[in-house]
Amino acid sequence: MTIQLSDHFDYKKLLLFSLPSIIMMIFTSVYGVVDGFFVSNFVGKTPFAAVNFIMPFLMILGAIGFMFGTGGGALVALTLGKGKPEKANEYFSLFIYTCIISSIIIMAAAFVLLPPVARLLGAEGAMLDNCVLYGRITLAALPALILQYAFQSFFITAEKPQLGLIVSVAAGVTNIIGDALFVAVFHWGLPGAAAATALGQIVGGLLPLFYFAQPNTSLLRLTKTHFDGRALLKACTNGSSELMSNLSISLVSMLYNAQLMKYAGENGVAAYGVLMYVNMIFLAAFIGYSTGTAPIVSYHYGAGRYEEVRKLLKKSLVIIGAFSVCMFGLAEVLGAPLSRIFVGYDSSLLELTARAFSIYSFSFLFSGIAIYGSSFFTALNDGVTSALISFLRALLFQVAAVLILPLIFGVDGIWISVVAAEVVAALVTGLFMLGKRKKFHY
Repeated sequence: MTIQLSDHFDYKKLLLFSLPSIIMMIFTSVYGVVDGFFVSNFVGKTPFAAVNFIMPFLMILGAIGFMFGTGGGALVALTLGKGKPEKANEYFSLFIYTCIISSIIIMAAAFVLLPPVARLLGAEGAMLDNCVLYGRITLAALPALILQYAFQSFFITAEKPQLGLIVSVAAGVTNIIGDALFVAVFHWGLPGAAAATALGQIVGGLLPLFYFAQPNTSLLRLTKTHFDGRALLKACTNGSSELMSNLSISLVSMLYNAQLMKYAGENGVAAYGVLMYVNMIFLAAFIGYSTGTAPIVSYHYGAGRYEEVRKLLKKSLVIIGAFSVCMFGLAEVLGAPLSRIFVGYDSSLLELTARAFSIYSFSFLFSGIAIYGSSFFTALNDGVTSALISFLRALLFQVAAVLILPLIFGVDGIWISVVAAEVVAALVTGLFMLGKRKKFHY
């Protein structure tokens, strides 16, 4: 079944078109989960805590890929909707080349800054050594990771979400096989886990680069381009919400780790790591759907089909609501078994992790609304509103909650913080959608 951006979308078409993006995001999330499983079970609790401790910083470095992918993808889709394919390809090429250049600069700087950053975050002794070891190995693949994040959105804009899925599956399988061989079979420990992650990222970033550099059957291809400051600024503005969201998630994770070290010690950091693995996979469904449908919204808005935009929003909110209920149910049912898979070797850590799951799972009832709302406004090229939703949800509300609620509820307050922040973010997103409906004619 061939689906084009210009089609009318019912529920079935929306799900079919976004499904590759959903699965693609889930496979991307698998990287950290697989590393965590093998490191926890084959290397030890301290290296496991170290991976979770330094991972937020590493994710910050890859965030510009999301920014150019979503923000640039919205501009490219809008340009395609206006009937300007040559200009769209120039924009696409400009954004990819910018990703490559900026990623090399970031990689070099991060390699030098990694040890002092880890110390600043509170790592010391064996944990510090493990943070630096894991981080420096994975940094070698940072340019590929940034490209992978960017291409996730551009595959959808190019009307090739299935190809994007294939690339993500290939990258995920590479990571899984690498972890099994390097950690479980060859016993390379933490360096083996880092090398497996880097190999997966290289596959995910370079395969799309080769595809778009050649003549292909998609809407996009890398071509000659020229510097366009306005287009870059527009892409950065459009994608600032995704940049803000990823930066905020990483910064908040660092704050959570600091609070957990205070209230629960190394066990708290390890328990939070398990929650984050499951959280990444569950939220990947929301992010994948939002990313997968954003080019559709951009295209129809660019073509002036406002009634179609209104129907897309209505259907998407219904789908997000159904996803939310299903994920809450799964989290409640799977909380204890998943905890055993990761930390079943330590009874006190297992008890803490299972307790955290029982509270944290309520956040899935509300998180999808703000995630979709931010993506929806990015698709409309309203980067300011999109960024504001992301800032409030991922940073301001969570920081306030995690600083205040533990004073009242102790360590349980840290898990409650996420739920409270998501509830408030969902309400604020609803108000933005109501307030902007006349401006954008939906």
